[in-house]
Amino acid sequence: MDLNEALEKVRPYLKQVRFEHTKRVVDTAVKLSEYNDVDLYKTEIAAAFHDLAKYWPRDEMKRIILQEEYLPKDLLHYHHELWHGPVGAYLVKHKYGIEEQDILDSIRYHTTGRANMGRLEKIVFLADYIEPGRDFPGINEVRDMAWNDLDKACLMSLQNTIQFLMSKGATIYPDTFQAYNDFTQKLSQ
Repeated sequence: MDLNEALEKVRPYLKQVRFEHTKRVVDTAVKLSEYNDVDLYKTEIAAAFHDLAKYWPRDEMKRIILQEEYLPKDLLHYHHELWHGPVGAYLVKHKYGIEEQDILDSIRYHTTGRANMGRLEKIVFLADYIEPGRDFPGINEVRDMAWNDLDKACLMSLQNTIQFLMSKGATIYPDTFQAYNDFTQKLSQ
């Protein structure tokens, strides 16, 4: 499957505004992957499919989370916006036969992050965060840092996300804290 095929498979499941976002994520991820010598094919596929389940019916996502042993059940105790990454990875594997674990992990953790992220995961995570259609406080600093240090850029995005969620009194998924702690420890050594 090439990029155009992947985008055509994703298109029917996304609203037009989300499909445009997806194309910008692909473009950003491709540039970051070229700059960081990460496999272009894997980057394109992971970025193209990252939001596949964004508008999947909530009850169907819940069923998949409950049914699949390897999906964490505690997701159901957090905002449903977090469900689309893990469910998307499941769908990409089972609906389209994509087996590469780094692609699946990049889709699964693109919203929350996690400890010990691989380079492809970091690129999809950051591309989703910094794509040119995004505009919120602190994004330009993260955009600039993404071209200098993926780890620092990931840490900055996690800091911004945690601060934003805390300011709203929202719950924060444990993977996000673990990603923050992991990057903080790596960068302090």
